[in-house]
Amino acid sequence: MFSAAAALAVTADQRRELELLVRNGSSPQKVALRCKVLLLAQEGVANASIADQLRISRPTVLALRAAFMKDGMTAVTGIRRRKRSPRVLTPELEQRILDTTLKTRPGDGGTHWSVRTLAVQLRVSRTIVHRVWQRHDVQPHRVERFKLSNDPQFETKVRDIVGLYLNPPDRALVLCVDEKSQIQALDRTTPILPLRPGLPERQTHDYKRHGTTTLFAAFNILNGKVIGTCQDRHRSREFISFLNHLERQLPRSGSPPDHG
Repeated sequence: MFSAAAALAVTADQRRELELLVRNGSSPQKVALRCKVLLLAQEGVANASIADQLRISRPTVLALRAAFMKDGMTAVTGIRRRKRSPRVLTPELEQRILDTTLKTRPGDGGTHWSVRTLAVQLRVSRTIVHRVWQRHDVQPHRVERFKLSNDPQFETKVRDIVGLYLNPPDRALVLCVDEKSQIQALDRTTPILPLRPGLPERQTHDYKRHGTTTLFAAFNILNGKVIGTCQDRHRSREFISFLNHLERQLPRSGSPPDHG
């Protein structure tokens, strides 16, 4: 005969949770086993008898009883509640996140901070970092390029050009002309397979090189029409040839410009 043990102190809420875990088919086996041990212990069943019924050792029963008395349901599920309070986004923390993002770089040689790396660095959650970046429209992963002119008359020239675009002379045809060199003339090694039901358009990953070309193009800001030609080189003679081509494409002097 096994000697009776003192009944384990279990609240009504704890008992309902233990019974629910036992009946729940998705509960892990070890969790269901712990629940059975504690329910039997709550009924005053002897520790040795519990061990015999559930085919476990008596020290295991004793250890589980002690853990339950100390930690409650945490001893059953193994889920411990966080004792530390979450970081609150204070103005000081927000400024620290901004300063670190804008004025420093990661120590591992990275070019910019990511949400994850900065959160680890400052020991805050990724949500806080993301919230600050969104609030201040900070996007470290994006890069925009620019070029500054050293021409002392740059501002005056820009004003003249922009003024011409915004307010051209009466019956004038304003064109913006530019050239783009070193354009690679590429072609796929096999013909492109057309779009078919259930299949997208398909093309080979490799290509053939046909050298390079230079594109001369003029943009009519009045009607959005682009006139362009390709030349083998981009010297002054090719540019003059393009201007002659433009003259042949545009209305004759005295004719109203095309607004279509």
